[in-house]
Amino acid sequence: MSGHSKWATTKRAKAIVDAKRSSAFTKFGNNITIAARDGGDPATNFKLRMAIDKAKSVSMPKENIERAIKRGTGELGGASVEEVMYGALLPGQVAVIIKCLTDNKNRTLNEVKILLQKNNAQLTDPSSIAWQFDNRGVIRINQTDLAGRDKDELELAIIDVGAEDLVSDEEELVVYTNPKELQLVKEKLEAAGYKIASADLEMVPKEKVSLEGDALDKVLKIFDLLDDLSDLSDYYTNLE
Repeated sequence: MSGHSKWATTKRAKAIVDAKRSSAFTKFGNNITIAARDGGDPATNFKLRMAIDKAKSVSMPKENIERAIKRGTGELGGASVEEVMYGALLPGQVAVIIKCLTDNKNRTLNEVKILLQKNNAQLTDPSSIAWQFDNRGVIRINQTDLAGRDKDELELAIIDVGAEDLVSDEEELVVYTNPKELQLVKEKLEAAGYKIASADLEMVPKEKVSLEGDALDKVLKIFDLLDDLSDLSDYYTNLE
């Protein structure tokens, strides 16, 4: 589960199409609001453009997107949304970094803490486990969009545009970049004719933890519960 993101295609993640629409729109809208604080023009604000792309992937209405941008730029009033990070140690020493967007930090902290305590997991300072992860640019391309491309030529082409590494499985090709090069690599891949499924900054584990049986079931249950948190934005884990 390399740098697992709620919004990325992974083997064990819930597909976004299964999320409740209202909850998904709230989460994506908050992402847009936070990103828009650095400028409301997606042409010059890459973080905002990525947030809008995610919102469009779940068919979020244009007016919702525009309203979220205006909240971020200060054109609309309302409660201020903040980004908060939590660390957690799950059964089997699985580490998780949890990112939430909230207008009430005390409420969100309490919800995360109760969820973890009820499932034999421990809340911790994210800085105490951050050393297990690298912040990297992550670009995902669906394998169905790579049909007919020679594998060796594909790998050379991707490294050629400035990617640091790539990993392929049956479902997707994952391209890793320097965080500062994410926008440039994404644009070069698109210019070369590649259809990008998602592009974002993720916390990617340096080493992965493998679980099976009951221990794995317990951890996956916690992931499902995290997915249902109304304030959840993303979470990243070292579970393989």
